[in-house]
Amino acid sequence: MHGFANPARFLRLARRLTPALLGVGAAVTAVALWFGFVLAPAERLQGETVRILFVHVPAAWLGMGAWTGLAIASLAEIVWRHPLAALAGRAIAVPGAFFTALCLATGSIWGRPAWGTWWVWDGRLTSMLVLLLLYFAYIALADAAARDAGWGPGQSRAPAIFGLVGAVNIPIINRSVVWWNSLHQPPSITVGLMGGKSAIDPAFLGGLLAATIGFTLLFGAIVLMRMRALLADVQADARLRRLAQG
Repeated sequence: MHGFANPARFLRLARRLTPALLGVGAAVTAVALWFGFVLAPAERLQGETVRILFVHVPAAWLGMGAWTGLAIASLAEIVWRHPLAALAGRAIAVPGAFFTALCLATGSIWGRPAWGTWWVWDGRLTSMLVLLLLYFAYIALADAAARDAGWGPGQSRAPAIFGLVGAVNIPIINRSVVWWNSLHQPPSITVGLMGGKSAIDPAFLGGLLAATIGFTLLFGAIVLMRMRALLADVQADARLRRLAQG
């Protein structure tokens, strides 16, 4: 990990990975959505509304997965003082918030015909809403820290600490449909020591997995592009500071 702490080395890797992730991710996502919206059959109980799950499921996964990545970046910043960890956290936060909001929006659209209402204070929905608010708070805190310190050696550790504390919400989201009586369906895919099992019809499972992989690759490309842009801003700011001091 420390091998990529050098900005020049990271930029070389990012320039190679970004177009690959973007191209493959776009292709896989397009095929998965075409399957979900055109080829997949209507579900026996939910009818055509089941198709929204091909967006909702990847968005939910990325909303939670992004904060997990943000927490790992926060840990790297606090423990190992990784030079690019703070930038990684900032790069992850905005697309993470977008996918969390997309999850909530598509869930509400799906919930209207399924539950008869746009919103309920269900354990899963409420904990996802809390996650979105945590993203907004982290973005505001990280932007304030960047303005105050320019992500230099004396930068505030507050965003990293917040990123780690906020990770407590991830297992709550994951287990909410088990811990509380909920309108939301129970876990469709479970993984244990003896293997995993799925309650999803095989007619939909492959397409959902492909959509999740495609969206994840696109997310990775977006994060790398944001990190490159943020690093360019830091480098430009450092040059301006040197000129001002000279």
